[in-house]
Amino acid sequence: MKYDWLDEFCLSQAGAVKDYKEEWHATRYMVGGKMFAMQGSDKYNKAIITLKLDPARGDLLRQQYEDIIPGYYMNKQHWNSLYLDGDVPDEILRGMVVESHDLIFRSLSKKAQAEIEEGKNDR
Repeated sequence: MKYDWLDEFCLSQAGAVKDYKEEWHATRYMVGGKMFAMQGSDKYNKAIITLKLDPARGDLLRQQYEDIIPGYYMNKQHWNSLYLDGDVPDEILRGMVVESHDLIFRSLSKKAQAEIEEGKNDR
């Protein structure tokens, strides 16, 4: 995989945990029990990561990079998939991970956000 830093970077986000969803053959990255990233493959067994973005930002990135497509197996307005063997710059993928995590984090209750933030300070 081209982005060998990706797993560690996803797990470095506040409150991030990962699991493996056997029936999906995919690794999920979660915060507060909600998924912010999913790493798996498409029907041709090409490695992808799927991330949630603001719809306008996702549309812009899909126009700029052919290796970013509407979310594979997901809501195509809010989720975007990136081929992990493609040519998207590292900084773009890092930004997508951060944005996805932040969108999901902000959807959590204030109490859950505070608990995650407190836990972050314990690291």
